Amino acid sequence: MRKLDRYIFFRLLTITLFVLIVLVCIFILIDFSENSDEFADKGASLEQIWKNYYLNYIPEMTRLVVPVAFFVACLFLTGQMSERLEITAIKAAGISLYRLALPYLLVGALLAGTISYLDANIIPKSNADRIAFEQEYLSSRADRIDRGGLYRQESPNTIFHVNHYDHRSYTGYNLRIVEFGENNDISKVTTAHRIVWIDSLEAWEARSFRERKFQEGAFTDSTNNEIILELNILPRDLARRTSDIYQLTYREARQYIESIRRIGAGEVNLPLVQFYGRVFYPVSILVVCLIGFALAAERRKGGKGFYIAAGIAISFIYLVLKEIFEPFGATGALDPLHAAILPHLFFLLIGIGMLLYVKK
Repeated sequence: MRKLDRYIFFRLLTITLFVLIVLVCIFILIDFSENSDEFADKGASLEQIWKNYYLNYIPEMTRLVVPVAFFVACLFLTGQMSERLEITAIKAAGISLYRLALPYLLVGALLAGTISYLDANIIPKSNADRIAFEQEYLSSRADRIDRGGLYRQESPNTIFHVNHYDHRSYTGYNLRIVEFGENNDISKVTTAHRIVWIDSLEAWEARSFRERKFQEGAFTDSTNNEIILELNILPRDLARRTSDIYQLTYREARQYIESIRRIGAGEVNLPLVQFYGRVFYPVSILVVCLIGFALAAERRKGGKGFYIAAGIAISFIYLVLKEIFEPFGATGALDPLHAAILPHLFFLLIGIGMLLYVKK
């Protein structure tokens, strides 16, 4: 069994790597054919396209297609062993089918752990560089959530508002901050024509600043051309995008979600679903491992054609089910955690059922 385990282990890795490279190359060719005109119109050179876009896109492509590549590898290798009656001989030698599945699960666990680590620490940086390139050269990739008239809860008793925020220059226009007192009456109103984020100070600089304090039926007025404001509002709180979660490590993503709750920005279910989807995505590798092994462990009419057709159909249904549940989680109709887990759980139960059903 040790020799057989090594054979299955390395064959699975080899086939998975081969299929992965083929799928990534196909993805790059299709993406380039779709966007080449826009690249040319915006003046992007081939060097920029390759270095700043595709080299940074390959890690994300890899994360997305590894389950499909591994699924194909499981179907191909197991189907080949089944057609050659190798699985029949192994079972006749007294080796359980469950024991035979062990190297498959080991490879699946290795791939799942690798993808999880890369997604938690490495892939977000490459995604951030890629998305920055998309925003500059692919105008159709605009994915901003917040537009004009932004309201934020700077503190429990303070409302922050800007009419417009330019995310490129980190500049907000027509600031208004209203602070309420103990009796819910207005105690202070702050206005500014413009605020600019200063990286070195990690604070906002307000220009044409005016502050009016109300107390006992009277008020005091003060103005200043430029003043530093220390607020609990960060630039990312004013320029949220649907792709934000994919540019953050797991730790940063949790902090980002907490900051959305803190400032009362709303739309927190979308990043929650995206975050949970990232966390549980590697589970799909183990799920397709069970399904692929159980599906191909018996000889079937149609041979490789059946396995290819079944693989495409199951992958499509898996993807569709995942895409169906996520919008319900984003709108709040379904708990975001449940929306991320249910597709994997559904197919995991199918995989376990198929494995139990296979002739031992």
